[in-house]
Amino acid sequence: MKVTDYDTPRPETHRTGTTYILGIESSCDDTSAAVLRNGILLSNVTASQAVHEAYGGVVPELASRAHQQNIVPVVDAALRQAGIQREQLSAIAFTRGPGLMGSLLVGVSFAKGLAASLGIPMIDVNHLHGHILAHFIHTEDDDYVSPSFPFLCLLVSGGNSQIVLVKSYRDMEIIGQTIDDAAGEAIDKCSKVMGLGYPGGPVIDKLARQGNPEAFTFAKPNIAGYDYSFSGLKTSFLYNLRQWISEDPDFIEHHKCDLAASLEHTVVDILMKKLRLAAKDLKIKQIALAGGVSANNGLRNAFRDHARRYKWDIFIPRFSYTTDNAAMIAMTGYYKYLDHDFCPMSAPAYSRVAD
Repeated sequence: MKVTDYDTPRPETHRTGTTYILGIESSCDDTSAAVLRNGILLSNVTASQAVHEAYGGVVPELASRAHQQNIVPVVDAALRQAGIQREQLSAIAFTRGPGLMGSLLVGVSFAKGLAASLGIPMIDVNHLHGHILAHFIHTEDDDYVSPSFPFLCLLVSGGNSQIVLVKSYRDMEIIGQTIDDAAGEAIDKCSKVMGLGYPGGPVIDKLARQGNPEAFTFAKPNIAGYDYSFSGLKTSFLYNLRQWISEDPDFIEHHKCDLAASLEHTVVDILMKKLRLAAKDLKIKQIALAGGVSANNGLRNAFRDHARRYKWDIFIPRFSYTTDNAAMIAMTGYYKYLDHDFCPMSAPAYSRVAD
């Protein structure tokens, strides 16, 4: 059994020359830029957008405007921290999708303009692949060992809940995914119902540490195979809460820690049940965690528990690589660069992956 809490892995490096990759991430409400040298992370700069907190969720129009304001200073900061000039760049990797179209267009357009001005190739990156390959980000002095192929990756975020069979850097198969709400989306919506603000995930995580995870019981779906469903849980939470509030108007305030802990426990149990099934059926012991919800302490603890119980080799990402960041885009772009897998200037952004 191997438990690896991410500090940055070290894949095989290529030293035949100096390759600088600029990564750009703008799929939602974080503007991020990163620079790699021969696969080694030199900088990773992110500007977040606090404007959405007042609206209880990301407002696409406001997000795209903020990206327009942030992208030039963020890229400039990433280059300065890396200690290079833009003329030294070998290629530009950018998030092409999925994500918010307005946000993506800012990053895609900037990448095209900069690549054209420098006469260097462009590399389009699938945002979800980036989250998975965050396990291969490494810095100069790290000795982290990354997952070996094949491995299973539980990718959980506000918009996605997937079990991915990762056969290589380029070969990934989604074997299970949500048929409705994603895990992070369900948590955010339940948090909003409780009046805990946005984003709800970190608030629920903090409160759950002080509550009883078995205080309340909520509905769990019975979905065949490796797929997920969280809409029933969300509905169960809402209906139960309405009933309890009708009996005690201050119910949420009196029980918010137990509510958070019970909600988190239910979500984690649903996620891990399908992951256990996939690992057993495919006879895979290399199990990784990725995506924004992978920052949740309850989910991380469940991973460690499963490593002990089922002799899994687990890989838990560093907190800084769980949320949207350009380091994962640059890392994915680096592997595509080695394969000379470039994209044309005409490549459009896409908001979702085609079915």
